[in-house]
Amino acid sequence: MTAKRDITTSEDIKLLVDSFYNRVQEDNTIGFFFTDIAKVHWETHLPTMYLFWESIVFKNAAYKGNPMLKHIALNKKEPMEPSHFKTWLSLWETNVHTLFKGKNATEIINRAKQIASLMEFKVTP
Repeated sequence: MTAKRDITTSEDIKLLVDSFYNRVQEDNTIGFFFTDIAKVHWETHLPTMYLFWESIVFKNAAYKGNPMLKHIALNKKEPMEPSHFKTWLSLWETNVHTLFKGKNATEIINRAKQIASLMEFKVTP
């Protein structure tokens, strides 16, 4: 078994995001938001998510967008609950821990916790 290493490249972000969304699509709690409600076009969504997480980990300005507005609009179609955010975060943490270990891996989990908390606060009643 190969020792885990830290997130250091765009390819690492791509691996992390791709494997995460594979888990999400299979998840019984939140998968339907992506497949049935948002009807995500993965060919465009995944590259956007690569840029989003690269911006966070590598502190660059690669991502341009407002994910909060998209989630507020999605919540109007199908109300989100605190359990949905907990599931999202749990899947993210598990995925990161499965693939990586190090300062950037810890940082990307911490930022995901902040994002989930803020999204839950802004989106749910």
